[in-house]
Amino acid sequence: MSHSHKKIAIIGSGLVGSLLAIYLKKFGHKITVFDRRPDIRKVKFSGRSINLAMSNRGWNALEEVGIEDEIKEIAIPLNKRALHVIGKPLYYQDYGKDNEAIWSISRGVLNRKMIDLAEESGVVFKFEEKVWDVDLPTARLFTGETEKGEWKEYKYDLIFGCDGAFSRVRHKMQRRSRFDYSQDFIDVGYKELTISPNEDGSHKLDKNSFHIWPRGNFMFIAMPNLDGSFTCTLFMPFEGAVSFEKIKTTQDAKEFFTTYFPNVMPDIENLAEDFFKNPTSAMVTMKCYPWTYWDKVALVGDSAHAIVPFYGQGMNAGFEDIFVLNSLIKENEDDWETIFKKYQESRKENADAIAELSYRNFIEMSKKTADPKFLLQKRIEKHFASKYPDKWVPVYSRVTFSNKPYAEALSYGDKQESIMQQIMNMPDIEAIWDSVTVEKKILALLG
Repeated sequence: MSHSHKKIAIIGSGLVGSLLAIYLKKFGHKITVFDRRPDIRKVKFSGRSINLAMSNRGWNALEEVGIEDEIKEIAIPLNKRALHVIGKPLYYQDYGKDNEAIWSISRGVLNRKMIDLAEESGVVFKFEEKVWDVDLPTARLFTGETEKGEWKEYKYDLIFGCDGAFSRVRHKMQRRSRFDYSQDFIDVGYKELTISPNEDGSHKLDKNSFHIWPRGNFMFIAMPNLDGSFTCTLFMPFEGAVSFEKIKTTQDAKEFFTTYFPNVMPDIENLAEDFFKNPTSAMVTMKCYPWTYWDKVALVGDSAHAIVPFYGQGMNAGFEDIFVLNSLIKENEDDWETIFKKYQESRKENADAIAELSYRNFIEMSKKTADPKFLLQKRIEKHFASKYPDKWVPVYSRVTFSNKPYAEALSYGDKQESIMQQIMNMPDIEAIWDSVTVEKKILALLG
C-alpha cells in the first residue's frame, strides 16, 4: 500500500502525542512534536498526576505498534479493589474473572519511555517551543517565546492537536462557525500524595490492589509504583464542611487524616507535608465537535474529549483514538479528508459515552461503595453473571476488559440498571437475593 510521505506536526508531547508520533512514523511520515514545556525526561515530575490504569484498550493500541511488552515491564497488575471502610475490616472485590487486571503505571515514567521510543524511531521533538497560533487552512503554525514577541513560522501538510484539555489548536478551531464546545468543572478537586515504601523497599499495602477509602463526598485512592511507594490521590470538594478550603495548617491536615483515614497513620507526617507542597487541581469534562478541519488538522485525546478520571479511561480512550485513526489510514491511504471524517464520526459518540460513564463512576466510587444496598445489588449482579456469563457482562468489564464501543457499554449499562432497580424493589430482597425466584425474574426482564 503506498502512502505519500507527509510533513506532520504534533502539538503536545504527552502520552497521546508521543504514541501518535510512533504510529505515524511507521508510515514513513516526517514527524515533529512541539511542546511548550521542558523535556519531561530532564525534570522532576511534579505532584499533579493520578497514576494511570492501563486496560484492554490501551494495551490493544500498544500491541498494534509493537511496544506492549516494554511498557508491561514498568507496570503493576491490579486484579482487585481493596476497600477501606471505617468500622469494617478491609475487604476486596475482584475486578473481573480469570484474574483480569488493570495495570498501575506512573504517568511520568510512561511518558518518558514513550518519548524515548518515539525518538528512537526518528521522531524530532522541539521542547520549550510554544505554539501561539495555527493557520488551519494552510496547516501553518507559529511559535515564539512570548505572545507579543517575534514568531517563527512552520509549514506542514497536517497538524495534530494533542495538547490536552486546554488545547491551543482547539482554541483556534473554536473560532470557526458552527463549532460546538462545552466544558463542565465538577466541584471536587484532587491532590496527589505519596505513601512511602517500607524500609526494605516493599509496599505498605497489598501491591496488586487498587486501594479506595470511600467517604461519601470525598475519597482517597492509592495505586502502587515499582519502587514500593504508592501514588495516592485525595478527591474532595473545594469548599464545604469537609473540603480543601478547611485544611489550612499542618495540624489541620494531621487531624483530617487521623479522623478519616486511620490506617494510613504511619505516613501521616509525609502526607501532611505533601498536602501543602502539591497543588490542588481541578477536573473538567470537555466536549467539542467537529474534531477536524478539512484534511489539514485533527484533535486527538483530551484536546477533543477531556473526561474526569473516575473510570481510569482518559489515556485508554486517547490511545483508542490513535488505534482507530491507524485503521482508517490503512483503509484510505492518502485520502485524509475521508480519514478525518470517519475518525470523528466513529469516535464522537464513544467519547461522549465514556465521559458520562466516568462521571457516574465518580458518584459510585465515592458514595455508593460503602452503601449496603448498593453492595447487595453488586452481589446479585455478580451471582447472576457467574451463572449466565453470556447474558450479563458488567458495565465495568465492558469498558475495561473489552474493546467494544464505549457507547455500547453505556446503553447496556442503562438497561441493566433499570432491571436491577426492579430487582432491588422485590419484597424481602435481602433474604432471597440468591434464590431461583430472583434469577427467573432477571431472565424474564432481559427478555
